[in-house]
Amino acid sequence: MSLPSAPLLEAVDVDKVFAIRQGMSVTSFSAVDNASLTLQADHAEIYAVAGESGSGKTTLARMVLGLERPTSGQLSYKGRDVATLSAREKRTWFFSEVQPVFQDPFATFSPLRRVDRYLFETAWHYHREGRSETETYIDETLGVVGLTLAEVRNRYPNELSGGQAQRISIARALITQPSLIVADEPVSMLDASLRMSILNLFKDLKERQRVSVLYITHDLATAYYTADRIAIMLRGWIVESGPVEKVLGDPLHPYTRLLKESVPRADPGESTLLDVDLPTPTIAFPLTGGCKFAARCSEATDRCRREEPADYEVDGRQVKCFLYE
Repeated sequence: MSLPSAPLLEAVDVDKVFAIRQGMSVTSFSAVDNASLTLQADHAEIYAVAGESGSGKTTLARMVLGLERPTSGQLSYKGRDVATLSAREKRTWFFSEVQPVFQDPFATFSPLRRVDRYLFETAWHYHREGRSETETYIDETLGVVGLTLAEVRNRYPNELSGGQAQRISIARALITQPSLIVADEPVSMLDASLRMSILNLFKDLKERQRVSVLYITHDLATAYYTADRIAIMLRGWIVESGPVEKVLGDPLHPYTRLLKESVPRADPGESTLLDVDLPTPTIAFPLTGGCKFAARCSEATDRCRREEPADYEVDGRQVKCFLYE
């Protein structure tokens, strides 16, 4: 009997604490607090991480990319602890396997360099083939995102539309033949007509290229459309996680329900966006104990203000709330 393969990505009780200097004093701030998630290796999937600004989504993404080291806990890729990889292992293996796609496609490229230079340099670094073979490979990779080398050759970033620039950014990531793409708010700076094309591209990559995507977003609508599973973050915690149809279709945690109710509806008269209090979490509100949502939760009890809730298994998902003890 063969042993089961290690998960593609596994975060176990991951913390990231930053020291913030305020005048003469230093305050510790937990950007990610005891977060756990798993992406399996036997099938590709899109896993969304959603929440308000300041909830810890991007910090979690940076740890997955190896750009930040967890303060505690373990973050593993294909069974290897990312924090213990040597610089050479990251350069020759990890960075080819795990690729980023950032929010602003134009920030990815220097305005003074032609975009095709990035594609050629990435291909030569990881594949080291001749000029003709490299051009063919780049053209094939651009074809996956709906472009051709002839369309982008010798063009500067300012000569591209936002959708084209983001597609080229995704193509550059695909050149290394990754197993995981970490996409941090990849459509938030694009207009609505372009968002769907990029989201459909991620779904196509999952189905045809077998590439998994960790999709970081504050937009529940795009998460519901794109993702297979989702984790909802609140001030560093993952408060609810599971299949996207269950978590967003029938949310259990009071915070998830409030987020869903805050999404504007087609009829502005029905929108509750302006009727809820969703302040951006900041270090000005230090946690003194208990649930991090207790101050805004209509169902909070004295216990919620004193004790941190555990993660409870409910209907195929994890919920961090005493209501489901």
